[in-house]
Amino acid sequence: MKDAIYFDHAATTPVSPLVIQTMTEVLTQDFGNPSSIHQFGRKTYKLLTEARNAIAKNLLVKDSEIIFTSGGTESNNAAIIGTAFKKQIDGKHLITTAIEHPSVLQTMKYLKEQFGFEVTYLPVDEKGNLAVEMFKQALREDTILVSVMAANNETGNLLPIQEIGEILRNHQAIFHTDAVQAMGLQQVDPKDLGVDLLSASAHKLNGPKGVGFLYKRANLSFTPFLHGGEQEGRFRAGTENLASIVGFKKAIEILSQNERKQRFKKYQTLQDLLFRRLDEAKVRYYLNGDLNNKLPNILNLHLEKVASNLTLMKLDLKGFAISIGSACTAGNISDSHVLAAMYGKDHPALKQSIRISFGEGNTKEQVEKLANELIALSQKTNKEKK
Repeated sequence: MKDAIYFDHAATTPVSPLVIQTMTEVLTQDFGNPSSIHQFGRKTYKLLTEARNAIAKNLLVKDSEIIFTSGGTESNNAAIIGTAFKKQIDGKHLITTAIEHPSVLQTMKYLKEQFGFEVTYLPVDEKGNLAVEMFKQALREDTILVSVMAANNETGNLLPIQEIGEILRNHQAIFHTDAVQAMGLQQVDPKDLGVDLLSASAHKLNGPKGVGFLYKRANLSFTPFLHGGEQEGRFRAGTENLASIVGFKKAIEILSQNERKQRFKKYQTLQDLLFRRLDEAKVRYYLNGDLNNKLPNILNLHLEKVASNLTLMKLDLKGFAISIGSACTAGNISDSHVLAAMYGKDHPALKQSIRISFGEGNTKEQVEKLANELIALSQKTNKEKK
């Protein structure tokens, strides 16, 4: 583990030392329940309020519009199920895309199979892009919810959130976006994007696991599915995970606008270096996604004739951590639903693609080492198949 090189930051990121320090102080000094009215509770409630204020300020929204959750999956479930139940009197049509995170797709499936909602899954093209025209054609008078992610977790592709938000400004449908992958590299402004609900998770941006938030536009209501207390504006019952919430606050504070720009530029450099090395070695590979419309920290590469599961295992033995799909399908090496949506279920890319995702600690030297291993693996595999 000491010499291992981590290229799976889209799955989770190492916790920043500053975040660990901040959380440790809370864990050792502030054990009170924020809902308690005595001095111990008042002190922790103050910390909770400060964290909510800092995160709201970063998003340019009101404190009351931030609901703390256990992470992206809970935020997505709360937004989708809560909205569907609340607005079903106005219609039962939902719209999403075929490339969403499983926590969105499985939730939509649940609503369809158990409660009779109708779901439209928007297709993407071979580059993984969503055409706004397809969305316009799918939108109906009885559509009550649209859920489209900001950036895809397998390809890094950006989706036309702002354009969809503009279309929905005078429509009854509530607009939700999963911004889990986007927040680390983009300034997210829900009001500018025109979204009503937005999900985020701390562990994707060097914060702790097990904490996230759901932005909920003021005056918007949905049906909560956790009951038992009045925490989080009565939308999410349960004692708040204070240490992790304060850690989330610190992680977001570290991500100033300038820091985001620096990281974006750094990942572009690492991405270009890997492409250049593979091109120089004449490795036969293809980028799954659109180079001109994606986050630079996520690369999904189709290595021609090189089986992805073997690549994953061989690189792991060499000390490199990559992935071959969403981390939420760990232990289940099935074909990527994202690549299937892009190419069809029988395309060789489904069996020959890997995901490399950069993070703050990655260096050019590490990318050089990864390139060398990919070149050697590709050359060996193709030589054996001749």
